[in-house]
Amino acid sequence: MLTLALGTVRTLRVRWTAFAGGFVALALGVALLTVMGLALASAADAPGRAPERFAAAPVVVRGTDTLRVPTPAGVRTARLDRPRPVPPGTVAALRALGAVTEDRSFPVRIPGESGALVGHPWSTAAFAPYELTAGRAPRAADEVVVTGGRAAPGDRLRTGHGPVRVVGTVAGRGFERAVFYSDARAARLAPVSTQLVVAADPAAVRRAVGDRAQVLTGDARRLADPAPDRDRAAVTALNSLFGTAGGVAAFVSVFVVASTFAFTVAQRRREFGLLRLAGATPGQVRRTVYAEALLIGVAASAAGCALGGYAAPHLAARTVAGGLAPAWFTIGDHTWPYHAAFWTGLAVALCGVTAASWRAGRTRPAEALREASAEHGARARGRLLAGTALLATAAATAGWALLTDPADLLHRKTYISRPMLLITAVALLTPPLAGPLVRLLTWLPARLPGGLLADLVRENATAAARRTAAVAAPVLVTVALTGSLLGATATLDAARAAEARTRTTADFVVTADGGLDAATVRRLRAVPGTAAVSATAASSVYVVEEDVALIRSAARAADPKALAATTRLPVTAGSLTDLDDDSIVVNEEWERHTVGQRVPVRLADGTRRTLRVAAVLAVGTGDNGVYVTPANAPGAPVDRVEVTVAAGADQETVAAGLRAAIGSTDGRVTTAAAWLRATAPRTDGTTGLGFFLVLGIALVYAAIALAGTQVMATADRSRELAALRLAGATTPQVLGLVAVEALTVAAAGALLGVLVAALNLLGMACALTLLSAPAAPVLPWPALGAAAGACALTAVVFAVLPAGGASLLDR
Repeated sequence: MLTLALGTVRTLRVRWTAFAGGFVALALGVALLTVMGLALASAADAPGRAPERFAAAPVVVRGTDTLRVPTPAGVRTARLDRPRPVPPGTVAALRALGAVTEDRSFPVRIPGESGALVGHPWSTAAFAPYELTAGRAPRAADEVVVTGGRAAPGDRLRTGHGPVRVVGTVAGRGFERAVFYSDARAARLAPVSTQLVVAADPAAVRRAVGDRAQVLTGDARRLADPAPDRDRAAVTALNSLFGTAGGVAAFVSVFVVASTFAFTVAQRRREFGLLRLAGATPGQVRRTVYAEALLIGVAASAAGCALGGYAAPHLAARTVAGGLAPAWFTIGDHTWPYHAAFWTGLAVALCGVTAASWRAGRTRPAEALREASAEHGARARGRLLAGTALLATAAATAGWALLTDPADLLHRKTYISRPMLLITAVALLTPPLAGPLVRLLTWLPARLPGGLLADLVRENATAAARRTAAVAAPVLVTVALTGSLLGATATLDAARAAEARTRTTADFVVTADGGLDAATVRRLRAVPGTAAVSATAASSVYVVEEDVALIRSAARAADPKALAATTRLPVTAGSLTDLDDDSIVVNEEWERHTVGQRVPVRLADGTRRTLRVAAVLAVGTGDNGVYVTPANAPGAPVDRVEVTVAAGADQETVAAGLRAAIGSTDGRVTTAAAWLRATAPRTDGTTGLGFFLVLGIALVYAAIALAGTQVMATADRSRELAALRLAGATTPQVLGLVAVEALTVAAAGALLGVLVAALNLLGMACALTLLSAPAAPVLPWPALGAAAGACALTAVVFAVLPAGGASLLDR
């Protein structure tokens, strides 16, 4: 054993270039796994959040905001979109115990002001507590107190609720940007109050309330703050983000490391052949390879853990700065990610050499040198069978999904994970595929004047199939992941945009963040020159499916006749005009979606109803939701009005009439085309940073691994390059040959990557067609070109640099 260890150390010292690529690839892969593991572990460390708006309130009574539905599998719960108000009788009983202050919240829009503003009655300011820093409390309807330094007493502001005068300022508390109105004005702007503060003994309050509302004291008062579950939602989002990024990083690292280690062993066939001729047994050869992999695996995994521990805090800071993570997110003191990454790296290193070491050990002494001199085994039967099986599996699973549940192919977890199976299959088939691709790429150059270089490139690349496959593999995974992930989002965005354009037949759209009151809607309907005016409100319904799951579905409340006149919904059964207060419009994803069938649902406030299915919509991209009448959307304010201009009417005149109708309310009039552009799916800065995290880090790692593999491949060609020099080739000619060959192999890998991406996107396009939202696959050509170009540049540079060394060309 000691002799084996010493011999392994000497081998590593002498052939360090052959192992450098494997060491770098494994160390970076372990670093990626460490970073993602630390991020996932730290995402669960959400700190306990103290009350904010009601930190100084004695007792908060909040209306019921949780829906509880008994099912055969137990009670299922969901948070109501619209909490119920505290019952009037309960409020009266509370007033007998002490002072009651009703809380109200509503959005405030100030033109030119970025970020969300929220309005409250002034009487609730003391419960944060907010304290005046200048001026006085608001008394009149047009007086406000603002937080921060955006305005000073005496300033006038134009808001969506009309012009106001600033009469006071308070210091900001950091959790909201508030505008305080007088209590009377706030009650008119937000008539419904769902929570209130009671200055009384908590026990007495609980007795008065019973089970008709929630009584919050102590830390539980945070449940009355806006978005009390935002930390839980942030943890879920972080787990999804880092889980996805970790999965992609793990796939890329295992893929590249296994390929690199297998290539490292394949390079040493001549050495193994000599060992077998010298009397080494197959077991000794295998143990030598395993010992080398063990030493490299331990060293590289340890280095990767150290690198990952250094990089993780920088990643956390970047995600916080980019808005992907809340301010509290930092890397904690966790140890299991280091263990998981270290042992995974070591296992990958050992598994990466398993097949090659057994193959080398099985070589008979008489065949050893013959096998070492040519790559007759490059197209190993096992590799071909495995690649074919994976390819068949990818095709079968995609076909089954298209037949049974095409919507599943549109889910993020699916279009991120599914390409990995196809990438692995094509990578295993790279040796037999690379040869024809290289011949195709060199066919035309070989027929041009001076085509001898192309002939040499073709013969070198096809003769050394293992080397070609090892260099093409990182390019394949880089281009395929880039095209598959970015192309999937681009294809979905294009399909959603096309679906929205098809669905909208209105000429103008009036929107309002805070909602439009009934008087404004009546004025809009009375504008001359309008053929149809459809006012809709955002709501939701809840339904129990398969007696197990409580499902929330987004809904819109609308008048059916106006809706049919301003939209073109993909109705597959029934009719929109059959919608009434006793019915509902659903899509084909619902368990019960037969016209005339009755469906038990819960409305947005938890009210139980059993509604008849009036019409059924195609699933589409998932945006074809539920439609109900306003009677089944209690408390939902109108936030969108779609207007169709009558034949012969002047559109400019109608637009002016619509603007006059909304007056100083928080409304905006836009053309349907402008509204579609504004609401079209797009990748914002936060989403782009998420894609960089999921995709960019893994692709940078693949590029670095490509550089290491290229260095190993070029260093192993010292005899070949020296023979070219002895045959009369000049140094520039040799370097040119190496550069063109590297570029050709990178191009072959890029073509395979584009093929994989195109096949993945084709499956998504077929799913969209089956869901009645046909869309052509969108290949992100700029991103594909950038990825392929970066890989080609990396391959050429790290092939030419070692080849240009005198130690190679002058041997």
